[in-house]
Amino acid sequence: MELKVLNDQGQETAQVAASDSVFAREYNEPLVHQLVVAYQANARMGTRKQLSRAEVKHSTRKPWRQKGTGRGRSGMSSSPVWRGGGRAFPNSPDENFTKKINKKMVKGAMACIFSRLAKEDRLAVVENMDVDAPKTKQLATKLKNMGIDNALIITNEISENLDLASRNLKNIWVVEPRYADPLSLIFFKKILVTKDAVTTLEEMWG
Repeated sequence: MELKVLNDQGQETAQVAASDSVFAREYNEPLVHQLVVAYQANARMGTRKQLSRAEVKHSTRKPWRQKGTGRGRSGMSSSPVWRGGGRAFPNSPDENFTKKINKKMVKGAMACIFSRLAKEDRLAVVENMDVDAPKTKQLATKLKNMGIDNALIITNEISENLDLASRNLKNIWVVEPRYADPLSLIFFKKILVTKDAVTTLEEMWG
């Protein structure tokens, strides 16, 4: 598999060889879907709290006598079928939403995503994205010259200058290969990978 190498003007100057197992894999949509669902579920926190029938404010008095009223039998106003009653299966803050996904499935799904990005021409290789000073304007100008305004930049080493320069840029995120998650890869329009990061991604997901 050959990946495009872009210069500072966004022009293709060369191509770099990349592993077919990571960047030329057949797309498996169900597998990618499982990974995305698991990733979102594992990031979810139990912030909801509902009251059970033991926790709602109510009287233990029987609302009406058992027979002779023509109405259904009722023992307590905290019943889940009553308005203002407790929930039968209430949500609690310690609820666990995590989903298990095997390592082999994660590797396969990530390889599918990178392969799809390469096929759709949304993934490109750059020599480096470092800047001379921690100035947002420098990085913004560099990306503008490349014709990019929405990108995930993956590099092995994030220098202090690059980190500070990218913080205030909207829709620009700089990460190391291990922090390139499936949602970000799908969300960003362009994925810029440095040459040394390509090798790291091959070792991780190959």
